[in-house]
Amino acid sequence: MIRKQIRLFLWIFFAGISPVIAQKSAIYTHEAKDFDRAVGLYKESQYQSAQILFEKVKSVTKDIDQQADCAYYIAICAIHLNQFGADELMENFVRDYPTSPKQNQAYVEVAHFYFEQGKFPQALDWFDKVDENALSYEELDKFNFQKGYAYFSAGKKKEATPYFNKVINSKDYGSQANYYMGFMAYEGDDYKNATKYFEEVSGEEKYQSKLSYFKADMAFKGGDFQKAIDLGQKALPKSNAQEKSELNKIIGESLFNQKKYDDAIPYLTQYKGKKGKWNNTDFYQLGYAYYQKKDYENAIAQFNKIIDGNDAVAQNAYYHLGESYFKTDKKQQALNAFKNASEMNFDLKIQEDANLNYAKLSYEIGNSYQSVPDVLFGFIEKYPNSPAKTEIETLLINSYITTKNYKGALDILEKNKTMNRVAYQKVTFYRGLELYTDGSYKDAYAMFKKSIAEPRDAKFTARATFWKGETDYMLDNFSDALQSFKAFVAIPESKTTPENKNINYNIAYAHFKMKEYDQAGNYFQSHIDAVKDDKVRLNDAYLRLADCRFVMAKYWPAMDAYNKVVELKSVDADYAAFQKAISYGFVSKNDRKIEDLTKFIGAYPKSQYRDDAMFELGNTYVTEKKTDSAIKTYDQLLSEFKNGSYASKAILRQGLVYYNAENDNQALVKFKKLAAEYPKSPEAVEAVATARLIYVDNGKVDEYAAWVKTLDFVAVTDADLDNDTYEAAEKQYLQNNTKQAITNLSSYVKNFPNGIHALKANFYLAQSYFADGSVASSIPNYEYIVSKPRNEFTEPSLARLAEIYLKKDDTAKTVVILKRLETEADFPQNVTFAQSNLMKTYYEQKDYPNAVVYAEKVLGNPKMDDKIKSDAQIIIARSAIQTNDEAKARTAYAKLLTIAKGELAAEALYYDAYFKNKDGKFEASNTTIQKLSKDYSGYKYFGAKGLIVMAKNFYGLKDSFQATYILDSVIKNFKAFPDIIEEAQTELNGIKAKESQTNSSIQN
Repeated sequence: MIRKQIRLFLWIFFAGISPVIAQKSAIYTHEAKDFDRAVGLYKESQYQSAQILFEKVKSVTKDIDQQADCAYYIAICAIHLNQFGADELMENFVRDYPTSPKQNQAYVEVAHFYFEQGKFPQALDWFDKVDENALSYEELDKFNFQKGYAYFSAGKKKEATPYFNKVINSKDYGSQANYYMGFMAYEGDDYKNATKYFEEVSGEEKYQSKLSYFKADMAFKGGDFQKAIDLGQKALPKSNAQEKSELNKIIGESLFNQKKYDDAIPYLTQYKGKKGKWNNTDFYQLGYAYYQKKDYENAIAQFNKIIDGNDAVAQNAYYHLGESYFKTDKKQQALNAFKNASEMNFDLKIQEDANLNYAKLSYEIGNSYQSVPDVLFGFIEKYPNSPAKTEIETLLINSYITTKNYKGALDILEKNKTMNRVAYQKVTFYRGLELYTDGSYKDAYAMFKKSIAEPRDAKFTARATFWKGETDYMLDNFSDALQSFKAFVAIPESKTTPENKNINYNIAYAHFKMKEYDQAGNYFQSHIDAVKDDKVRLNDAYLRLADCRFVMAKYWPAMDAYNKVVELKSVDADYAAFQKAISYGFVSKNDRKIEDLTKFIGAYPKSQYRDDAMFELGNTYVTEKKTDSAIKTYDQLLSEFKNGSYASKAILRQGLVYYNAENDNQALVKFKKLAAEYPKSPEAVEAVATARLIYVDNGKVDEYAAWVKTLDFVAVTDADLDNDTYEAAEKQYLQNNTKQAITNLSSYVKNFPNGIHALKANFYLAQSYFADGSVASSIPNYEYIVSKPRNEFTEPSLARLAEIYLKKDDTAKTVVILKRLETEADFPQNVTFAQSNLMKTYYEQKDYPNAVVYAEKVLGNPKMDDKIKSDAQIIIARSAIQTNDEAKARTAYAKLLTIAKGELAAEALYYDAYFKNKDGKFEASNTTIQKLSKDYSGYKYFGAKGLIVMAKNFYGLKDSFQATYILDSVIKNFKAFPDIIEEAQTELNGIKAKESQTNSSIQN
């Protein structure tokens, strides 16, 4: 019973599942058909249809292996269809089905996919995963070649080699493997193996052009230049553009190495560079070929493209660039190029030769980077055994004079006592002249003494003796000056010097200053007799001859000389006419004196001697008892010169005329006017004394006493004590007992603040303090005098206060005093002093309009010397620059250039070059800078600024090498001038920025 039940259960069970089994078999059968159909489509390369069917099977099958196969084929189809994400599908397959037998094939397929896409690093990643042992023979060849090529493309030639070697004899990949093995050997300079491999494929057409290039290049690198030329020329027609470029380079450089420069140039110019760019060697070879052809302009163009080079090629290029510039007479550019080559030590012979050329050119055209003597001496020190040593030493000697860098030259000579002493004598002489021109007389004197102490050249000994005399003269050592001038005459060679022309004139002035008027007059006459072409000195000599004769009471000869000055119509004609008129009075010809003075007043309405003439004319009328004419003349004087130095004297003379004519009332009016308007003046004191006589004579002593009490400078009861005290103090002053004079005069001023002699005492006390070096103590006394109405001490006190305030840098007080001195001074030199210092003071205050006003006043003075005129022109010029008035600056600097010396001349030359650059006159501007460099190399600041302008000029001339090189040199060599460094750096940055935008890689 039990067995029956079990059998029934089993039957029921199997009966229940049999339909399910039947259904599943149908599905399996259907999926297998679809899968097989999909594989068939795949094999027929119908990848899209196959992919869709594989996706359908994968979506319904439960069979893991079939799912894996579907995933594999789906990814493979995607790869073949180049679908986006195909690589990701294959990566997913590898990740999701790690046990699939198709894993290895997947690695291979993905590797091939990336390889065919040219993604060799990714291909290598997959090739590395492949189990090579599982590949078939055909698959292995493809695998080995592709993996080898992937390594090759990645630059891993060592790793590529074994894979290429595995297919070196392959039917399908052997030729390619041989080619790449040959190429790797070629790039590794293994030309033997390269030739071996290349020979294996030499018969194949597709490699012919490549192999021709490689063979030509290997021949070139092996030094067989003719073979390289032959192979290269043969290969050129069949080559592509890039190969043509390289072959042209090989042929050109081979011809270059054979020194066939003319033949090389056409090939070298056809080279397009590596990645479109030439390197310094490329530019050098073409430049050198042009250089050898003597085509220097083209050589320069190529050498100039070697920017920032710092190797043997660059040194060679810079040296030959210098040679090319020199051959085309572009000496400044040549100097820069030789300097650059001399600073490199890759080739010591070239460095020495570049140094030699740099030194010689520095001597010839000047050098703004360093003094020429320094350059020449530096060459001698660096190359003591050079065959050119003697030549350079000779140039060194001459350079001391031609460069005018006497200070720098002297420094070198002082350190090297064994060097040429003839040069030392000349340099000390010229340095003395330089210092003399700058007003440093004591230093100049020391230089002239050194020159005289080294008497190697008698002509220079004579000249130094003359200028020592000139320096003594400027230092007020007139006796020593005279001795030097006479010593100069005693030297025979003095006759051949330029100074000899004026020696009589100078001796005359030395005697004149020593008040030896007879001798002075004789030497002035000798100068007049000997020198006629120097109109300025001739006029002055006549004038001083006349003065000498006048002082010695030789009035007729004096008048003859004064007449000559009038006839010459010089700036001193008014003075001569006045002096001639005065002279008639001394020969008892008052009628002629009156006549000439009257003519003078009419002829010279603006003469500074007009008030002198009027005063003299009035006095002469008094002498001739023509009192009415005298009074009228004094009135005219007072009308025109109310505040003049003769005003108080004229009033006194009028009062005395009335007094002598017994016209007491009129006399008293004049005396009282004088006492009121010019108190404490000597004339006021005399007026009071004469008025006293009138009052006493008329019995009006009480009126006199009442009047005198109103005058604070007259104390009748203390008069005797006042006079005695003053006389004692004055005596010490006049005897030059300065210390005692200060004590006595101080006592007088303290005890008699309003004394009869208060003005004179304060002036003498101030002068004593100043002479004693107590400048600050002198100020109150000078200020006391200038605070009073105009008197005889006003002008010298104003001049001295101006001098003191200028040194104290007290601008406010300086301007006030200088303005007063300008308007109140009678002596022309004081007016000049006031105007020139007002000009400078206003300029220092940056008050440019007033500075220019006074500069123009200074220039309007015909007696102004060149140094002050230079100061005036420079202030006008600098003020114009500061106020952006370029037109005025141009004019002022142009005028300055005609008269300036030393540093001002250097500044004027700089601005001449600056304005020429602005006008686009680049060559002319460079010529000016070369003059600045050669003649004023001692003034480094303007030399450096000139170099910046020169750099701009060269850039304007399309010479970027010169422009950038000069600016770099300025930055390296002029650290002492930060403003110049900043300007040069700004210019350099600007040029480099422009060049980076416009400069193409190759310029042929």
